[in-house]
Amino acid sequence: MSSLAMAGGADTILVSVFLLSQILYALSLGLGLFFLRLPVDWVRPSEAEGRQPEEHPYIVLFYPVLRELESTMRTTFLSLARIDYPAARYRVVAIPNANDTATVESLRRLAQEFAFLQIVEVPATTDPSWQVVWRSWDENPKAYWWHKGKRAGVRALPPKKTRQLVYAFYTLAEEMAGGEDFLVNYIDADSCPPPDHFLAASAGMRHYDVLQAQNIAGNLLSTLPASWHAFDHMAWDGFLYPHLSARGRQPFWVLGKGLFFRASDLLALGGFHPWITIEDPEVGMRFWTHGKRIGIIQNPLIEEVPSTLGHGITQRKRWVCGFFQSLAQPLKDMGMTPWQRFRARLNFGPCLSLSANAIGLPLGLWALAEWKAGVSPVPDWSLALAAFNIATFAVTLGAIYLSVWRRAKLILPQRVDRLRYLLRVNPASLVLWWLIWLVPLAIGFWMFLRDRGLVWERTVKIDANHELVRTVAGSQPAVVRLGAELPIPIPANRNLTGEPQASAGGLAL
Repeated sequence: MSSLAMAGGADTILVSVFLLSQILYALSLGLGLFFLRLPVDWVRPSEAEGRQPEEHPYIVLFYPVLRELESTMRTTFLSLARIDYPAARYRVVAIPNANDTATVESLRRLAQEFAFLQIVEVPATTDPSWQVVWRSWDENPKAYWWHKGKRAGVRALPPKKTRQLVYAFYTLAEEMAGGEDFLVNYIDADSCPPPDHFLAASAGMRHYDVLQAQNIAGNLLSTLPASWHAFDHMAWDGFLYPHLSARGRQPFWVLGKGLFFRASDLLALGGFHPWITIEDPEVGMRFWTHGKRIGIIQNPLIEEVPSTLGHGITQRKRWVCGFFQSLAQPLKDMGMTPWQRFRARLNFGPCLSLSANAIGLPLGLWALAEWKAGVSPVPDWSLALAAFNIATFAVTLGAIYLSVWRRAKLILPQRVDRLRYLLRVNPASLVLWWLIWLVPLAIGFWMFLRDRGLVWERTVKIDANHELVRTVAGSQPAVVRLGAELPIPIPANRNLTGEPQASAGGLAL
């Protein structure tokens, strides 16, 4: 074959790749614009002001943990210690596995420091106390995983966060049966809710059936991978996700922490699905399928994101596997129509198409540069599409950067620090990150095909936010969070670093 023929063949392949990338890229950008056009149902926490204590709903906050650092859990409890809510109207229940002895011992020590903390140890599923779960699922066809499929009736639930939530939820629901309904809330080991977290729930539940607080990373400048991981939350949790509320028109996911719903609603719908890697998207879509609406709480929980690339990929491959699992057979089993299933699967589009930015953008710039030089091999109409894609990307990314600038002020009050963050997540840096996203997408899809991800492969927590939540010198204890000092009740026998010191009786409080 002559060199001329080879060159012509290469040009044909390049043009074909370019055309395909630009068409797919346009669909990806169009999906983002579709979501941004949906309205947002915001919660107004101010509506809860002035209520009598008994007018607020009773809240149970579940705290599932696995092999966590005691310092990480203490940071979370320091934030919970300043929750602005009547003390008699909520419980904080840590739910470790009974065989996770190190975490159980840490929680028992922390329970001496924080009087609000209760502990429910989760036994093996062979324990008779699980009978309350099996009995409830036997009687409820909406627990479809229990009644059909290859794991129907299987009691050996996989050892992960969902199993802990299942046990604790049904155990407390049985304990509180016959009394008033209560709101369920759960957070991760590193989550630090704002003081008005429960007040926002009290206000929002008058209008909605499910509430979801946004999240923000407190360690977004610790490393470059942490900056990338934090940007995912900025672009999804803080920018696009609120539009899934959509006045009930779009199937919604929940985020796996910082959400609220009525215990009676979850009991009626069969509880949590234990055989999906992450429970968040499935339970949210099940709520929506049965007519429940979601409201968005703007004041975010602070969390820590993985500080290394490897830990971030581990976390994201679980997300991806769970997304694929939730969007397959469960959509039929929970009763969605074909059109509803299509709408539900659109929610995965922005994540699935992240790498389209890293491919479509450079190819579009290349085509326009070749056209300017007068040697463009691509059709003229495709140049217009490339220019449209680049312009749409620029406007969308600019809007995300503006949102990031505003939200990052909660964590980084100094402008120079926010500028440092934006420089870290500049477009060239993000193109590299979006290419790396191909790795967890591929691994997560492989896990989905092989039915993996059933064991809790936890995200490593290193107490990265201890500087945001700490005691400060002086007679007035405070928590430093979101750039401000907020008073909280701290036991008198704590030193200035927030660590416990011995009391007169020798107890660590």
